[in-house]
Amino acid sequence: MTETAHPRRVFSGIQPSGNLTLGNYLGALRRFVEMQEAGVPALYCVVDMHAITVWQEPAKLRAAIRELTAAFLACGLDPARSIIFNQSQVPAHAELGWILSCVARIGWLNRMTQFKDKAGKDREAASVGLYSYPTLMAADILAYHATEVPVGEDQKQHVELTRDIAAKFNHDYGVDYFPLPAPIIEGVATRVMSLRDGTRKMSKSDPSDMSRINLTDDADAIAQKIRKARTDPDPLPETYAALAERAEARNLVNIYAALSGLDRDAVVTEFAGRPFSDFKPALADLAVSHLAPVTARIQELLADPAEIDAVLGDGAERAAEIAEPILARTRDIVGFVSSR
Repeated sequence: MTETAHPRRVFSGIQPSGNLTLGNYLGALRRFVEMQEAGVPALYCVVDMHAITVWQEPAKLRAAIRELTAAFLACGLDPARSIIFNQSQVPAHAELGWILSCVARIGWLNRMTQFKDKAGKDREAASVGLYSYPTLMAADILAYHATEVPVGEDQKQHVELTRDIAAKFNHDYGVDYFPLPAPIIEGVATRVMSLRDGTRKMSKSDPSDMSRINLTDDADAIAQKIRKARTDPDPLPETYAALAERAEARNLVNIYAALSGLDRDAVVTEFAGRPFSDFKPALADLAVSHLAPVTARIQELLADPAEIDAVLGDGAERAAEIAEPILARTRDIVGFVSSR
């Protein structure tokens, strides 16, 4: 049986775990807005069901969901043009997640590096959800027949698993139903590194607040963190290629290029031969000019949680209108009886 072709549709989700960083802004939020402005049909999801794979204090989780939604809006996502919602308000995610968990193979999940990283040495004490959440992530994507998924490099493996699950479902049931979504990894700063260690990704879970720029930081905090960012004693070189072995310096150049829209070589050419005592103030001014309006808008939105909740509720209704027929057809393909 052959199903209809799949129109272009983008899906992406972010966990509501608080402390959104410059890495989230450059690697995800700003790219979401660029897609919206290009007219790409898209759903942007606050994946709160993924958040509870580790314990969350309920009041803090609710606050984090609203804070992430506020960041979506503050960065320029428009609920009239993009669907913005939280995962737990659309039950199709959970039901399709179960169906797909019966398609996925244990060996596939055993290869997922993020479980090993997050569970640590005491894997036996980790939740089942932390182990199996890649199948729910596949459901998040496939519930909308999404064809493209903007992700950081560290999430590419999960989209590849989604493709494997979709292909196996189609093969097992003799259909061409689920699309094989493509990961979208682009931009000069899709992987923003720590300000204290250029070999590690900038992370909201890093114990050192100086390792990251938070979207809630004020101008003074941003400038201080950039001023104290780890570099090396050498001046900027003539070419970007010469930064290959200078991780911290390369990271700051990448951030400048991403914020300014300049090519990385153009950034290096502009500052060639100059010390980081010249470069860092310029980078700080650039970062503040981009992030200060976002920070102010987030705080303004958080002052009216009812409005944020209304955006999420409307988005969930629109998301469900897409997901429910896809789930119903999936149930039919699997052989379930639906008589109510």
